[in-house]
Amino acid sequence: MNEQPQKEETLFIIKELEINPSATQRDLSSSLNISLGKTNYLLRELIMRGFVKSSNFTNNPGKLRKINYLLTEKGLEEKLRLLKHFLQIKEAEYNKLKQEMEHSLNGKTSV
Repeated sequence: MNEQPQKEETLFIIKELEINPSATQRDLSSSLNISLGKTNYLLRELIMRGFVKSSNFTNNPGKLRKINYLLTEKGLEEKLRLLKHFLQIKEAEYNKLKQEMEHSLNGKTSV
């Protein structure tokens, strides 16, 4: 499996949960445009790794369970690590494009 899209999806989920801890899996799935099953899988991974804590805040048995997802300190560190990773990728892409453009401009002769 390609790790890059999963890292992007993980970063998106972390960012969304930081902004809206009461977002449902369906909300996240819709925003990210991935299946509900994959969203569930990614959230379980984040919880298992200690990046996110989940808490049930509805105790009424007649109502749907509502879950809050709380970003942990470890989750904030992961967010920063992922952001740094993507910035490094974008910087490398920029430098490559800049080099290609300079090479193209230097290769052309003026008439």
